[in-house]
Amino acid sequence: MTKETAIFAGGCFWCTEAVFQSLAGVESVESGYTGGHAANPTYKQVCGGDTGHAEAIRIGYDPAVISYGDLLDVFFATHDPTQLNRQGNDVGTQYRSAIFPLGDAQEAAARAGIARAQGDRAEPIVTAIEPLSDWYPAEDYHQAYWDGEGQRNPYCLATIPPKLAKLRKGFADRLRSDEAASS
Repeated sequence: MTKETAIFAGGCFWCTEAVFQSLAGVESVESGYTGGHAANPTYKQVCGGDTGHAEAIRIGYDPAVISYGDLLDVFFATHDPTQLNRQGNDVGTQYRSAIFPLGDAQEAAARAGIARAQGDRAEPIVTAIEPLSDWYPAEDYHQAYWDGEGQRNPYCLATIPPKLAKLRKGFADRLRSDEAASS
């Protein structure tokens, strides 16, 4: 089996992580920081908006089960790619909508994904395609956040269930079998 990697930023990484870990073929989802200029940034530094990093997720997936194009379609359907440097109440470049392609094929697929997603929206998509840069894993307490602390976090409780409902409605055929059974 060949594992491939995708890197997306769609606002709060807790929210995007919860969505992608529900998909069949996704083997790992790591929250982290990319697209900035400071080495080894902390959550506090990134949240301050001065490092240039985005809260992002790095997805390890099996392309025989789920394609990069499918991941892009889920990405665009489960966050608002028309909001510049924000997602809901999270405001700042650290919450931007961005794709960090790992090569020319992913960049071409990202452009095609933006075009597909634009067809469903009246407002222009502002998702940036940014060059690959250093990846910094977020602190341990951010990993698999929804599975633990997120279940008690009011922000997560207000934000993540609607994203998961949208995922289950629009991508039921792409869910892990345990996720599909719970919908």
